[in-house]
Amino acid sequence: MFGHRQGNSNKWAGKKGPLSTFSIPESAGVLSCRVLDPINEPVRNAKLTVRDATGLKVVSGGTDPFGSFMTTVPAGDYRLMALAEGFSPCRVSATVEENVHASLGDLVLKVAQPLALPEPGHWDIDTCHSSVAFTARHIGLAHVHGRFNSFMGAIWMGEQVEDCSMHVVIDAHSIDTAVKMRDDHLRSSDFLDVARFSTMEFYSDRFVHKNGNRWAISGGLTLHGVTRTVTLDTEYLGVAQGLGGETRAACRATTELHRDDFTITWQNMLARGIAAVGHRIMIDLEIQAVLKS
Repeated sequence: MFGHRQGNSNKWAGKKGPLSTFSIPESAGVLSCRVLDPINEPVRNAKLTVRDATGLKVVSGGTDPFGSFMTTVPAGDYRLMALAEGFSPCRVSATVEENVHASLGDLVLKVAQPLALPEPGHWDIDTCHSSVAFTARHIGLAHVHGRFNSFMGAIWMGEQVEDCSMHVVIDAHSIDTAVKMRDDHLRSSDFLDVARFSTMEFYSDRFVHKNGNRWAISGGLTLHGVTRTVTLDTEYLGVAQGLGGETRAACRATTELHRDDFTITWQNMLARGIAAVGHRIMIDLEIQAVLKS
């Protein structure tokens, strides 16, 4: 599953070096490790989570360009998990004592086995188990979250990745932020103008394998009567059998849109020039598709 070379815990008192002047809170110690790949190269931006003996997350963070991670935690017993794209999760235990540097040494990750790809054919998006959500900044402070409740789509899986394609149609009128007055405004000519542009459509033109289970799907998005190229950063989640015996495939994807690119330029400026609605819109997709028999 994984391997690691265990380091030694060493007290700092009376020792010279970069940690000798490191100040830590009373009743705390330091936990550290280095994350490496199978050929002992550092893994940058690996995600690490430290949980206490009850399973509660105490701290999380990422590795630096040298694959190193270090954190200060209260004295106690911990479980650390390291995650990196294309590798199997690595889990280790550690005990941190007061005023002690508990080093886990090198954690060597193993390459994860790639998930089996969906079989070639026509896959319909299951709208009951899928979602199209978005997040926008409001008056420079909080975020507004919403979704589109009505959409449909299909994915064609070819024998080769280059032959894959996807088509999604979204009902613009189905926008839902849980506030009727705001939704009515978003449907108006100030924003989506659903009276003129009742749907949004995405046609893919390219599937590209990035690494591990990550894919980039690029294509044309038509919104508000304007078509722009967007790229979906996609994580493939695998294939499974549904309760009814049907074959299902799942993925999640994200992208960022700039509303000015689609001529949605309504702007109600507040004091100090803060925009009422941010220019960047984050899109989050959770997709399940069913193989058409």
